[in-house]
Amino acid sequence: MKLYYAPTSPYVRKCMIVLHETDQLGDVALVDAVTTPIAPDQELLVKNPLSKVPALERPDGPTLYDSRVICAYLDARGGDKLYPQGARRWDTLVLEATADGILDAALLMIYESRLRPEEKRMSEWVDGQWDKVARACAALNTRWMSHLQGPLDMGQIAVGCALAYLDFRHDARGWRKGNDALADWFAKFESRPSMQATVPPAA
Repeated sequence: MKLYYAPTSPYVRKCMIVLHETDQLGDVALVDAVTTPIAPDQELLVKNPLSKVPALERPDGPTLYDSRVICAYLDARGGDKLYPQGARRWDTLVLEATADGILDAALLMIYESRLRPEEKRMSEWVDGQWDKVARACAALNTRWMSHLQGPLDMGQIAVGCALAYLDFRHDARGWRKGNDALADWFAKFESRPSMQATVPPAA
């Protein structure tokens, strides 16, 4: 299999952590793809019409894209360890969706500063994106700590990647303020070997 990736993408990092945690890293070749909404990677476009990373090329079917689809596929291939059955499954999926919502908002903030001309940037819109992040972090801190403390699942991996990305790109905004329980959890979670092995390069 081939995984089209960018080393700084938090969505790619989710997939890489699943590969580590399910012992499938040796089954995937990594293919660099440099792509943005205004400059899509042409090779990647052939595999994913949205021209987004990650995209997973398989020998036995169409290329998979969207990190949630890829993570679910890799987990199924690796023994169904990260998406629990029963009521906890829905909590796991909600946590993964919450974490991806944090990433979506955080990435849109980066696009606003890096891709939009300065005279067209809108600080109120950026602040609105951060408000989504702040609300999501507060919800994780008050509603979801018991789940985060439980057995490893995809919700935890997604939240770990989302918080790590906030540190990577938006550290000055201080997501930890008022979220002590979540900060304590993350301090432990980021020490996992899979998290340490996938730390993005400084950029």
